[in-house]
Amino acid sequence: MSLFEKIFNYQIISRLDESGSFALTSQERTWLKTMLAHDASADAFTEETLLKLRELLADEAATDIRDVIVEKAKSQERQVYHPLLRPIRRIILQNGGIRLTFKVKHGGVKANQTGFPVKMEYNMVKREWYLLWCSTRSRSLMSTKLKNIVSIEAMDLPDGKAESMKARVALLLDQRKEHAVIQVMPTFNAELSRILYAFSCFDKSVDYDEDAALYQIRVAYLADESEFLLSKIRFLGLRVKVVDGDNLKRRMAETAAKALGRYGLGVTESDAPPAVSG
Repeated sequence: MSLFEKIFNYQIISRLDESGSFALTSQERTWLKTMLAHDASADAFTEETLLKLRELLADEAATDIRDVIVEKAKSQERQVYHPLLRPIRRIILQNGGIRLTFKVKHGGVKANQTGFPVKMEYNMVKREWYLLWCSTRSRSLMSTKLKNIVSIEAMDLPDGKAESMKARVALLLDQRKEHAVIQVMPTFNAELSRILYAFSCFDKSVDYDEDAALYQIRVAYLADESEFLLSKIRFLGLRVKVVDGDNLKRRMAETAAKALGRYGLGVTESDAPPAVSG
């Protein structure tokens, strides 16, 4: 691509972004029309939005995947889309408060709990949606499964309350945040894009040492996300190595020791991972 083409494309993208427009390829339009045929689309969009999208895509080709893809038997999967996603998202966008009633873990119900919604998270391991919110009573962060929410309603906040709650949330999230440095083994530098994609759901930055031809990925994550991050590191196998992050190093060493023990190889005392305090 020439310099002129890069500048021209950048100008087009900038103009589209300023006007709030999106450029869609024919493949993307076909994919969207196919997805709108799914039963869950009725929950994901309002009736008016769904009708408008279907009208806009009426002339597009649709891909019938039922005769192409055969799905094997699997365990029962929970609903990926939850009906509360749209109303809660609207409350978050409007900087409003919430009043909710939800079931607690060991039975019982907590009613009329007030707070400030922060964001919704999807746990890839448990395949469940969670609402992260800050309680106005305890001023602490709470994480509640959407399926456990009995009722939720928007609540007006006094002037300036939303800004103070956002500052409180930012402080609490920063206190829960941990950091790690993951090094890409030079043999697999050509797979950098794939490796970065594995960490796409985390805040990260990449440093490159030109002399040593080393890529280092600095990842920021919440403490309760460590197991999910570890699953990504294990998935990448020999491609990466944790060089900074004592807890991650210890957990990876434990995984390696268990794998060796399963095959009767074991780990000698000199090879055992050092204890990490805290």
